[in-house]
Amino acid sequence: MFLLKKILVALILPPTGPVLLALFGLWLSRAKSRRWQYGGITLATLSLLSLLALSTPIVGHALMAPLQPHPALSPGQLQGVQAIVILGGGSYYGAPEYGGDTIGGPTLERIRYGAWLARKSRLPLLVTGGAPYGGRAEADSMREALEQEFGVAVRWVESASRDTAESARLSAPLLASAGISRIALISHGWHLPRAVPLFEQQGLQVVAAPTAFSMPSPSLLENLLPSDLSGSRWALNEYLGQLFYRLKDALS
Repeated sequence: MFLLKKILVALILPPTGPVLLALFGLWLSRAKSRRWQYGGITLATLSLLSLLALSTPIVGHALMAPLQPHPALSPGQLQGVQAIVILGGGSYYGAPEYGGDTIGGPTLERIRYGAWLARKSRLPLLVTGGAPYGGRAEADSMREALEQEFGVAVRWVESASRDTAESARLSAPLLASAGISRIALISHGWHLPRAVPLFEQQGLQVVAAPTAFSMPSPSLLENLLPSDLSGSRWALNEYLGQLFYRLKDALS
């Protein structure tokens, strides 16, 4: 199920989804009917234009904006919080300069904020993230970076989960065994609307601790120039994830 979900998402999200639609449109354009020819050319054109639009930062930020309802954490929100949980965000596989797998860029953004928050609050840390594609578990790399590079101790390591739902399900017993029921959950701002409910379903009280907000450049030109699809892709992935869990809840 996990691999099937990943394959389907990869086929839907850009660049694959729009490219497949464009190819289908070109195939339709070879039909004998002028109506189908016109429809195929229109589909191919719109698909390629959408791919171009999705590669601009301004569209990526627009898609991200509704996914960031949680404001930056204020000191008062930590009152009553018993632990900090940091979600993994991907690995940097086979890093030659580090001699093997280590944390990827999104994970680094999360643990940096986690280390900063842990120093200010003196709360214990839990890191969560497995190795869904093989290699070293994200949580092991997260603990190593936090302890060796940021000088912050990690109390719990959950290294078997493959996605956010499993992170919540497998982290909850570790926290419960220590009598912890209220946590601050660290992830990217656009990821928390999906992550927070999953942890709350495990009986935890969750305070959202977002980091790495999607923020536009002060330069209008930079916002308009096509650069990469990462912002739009992350946003669309979250919308698909939210839709998946809503359908799952409705059918259960």
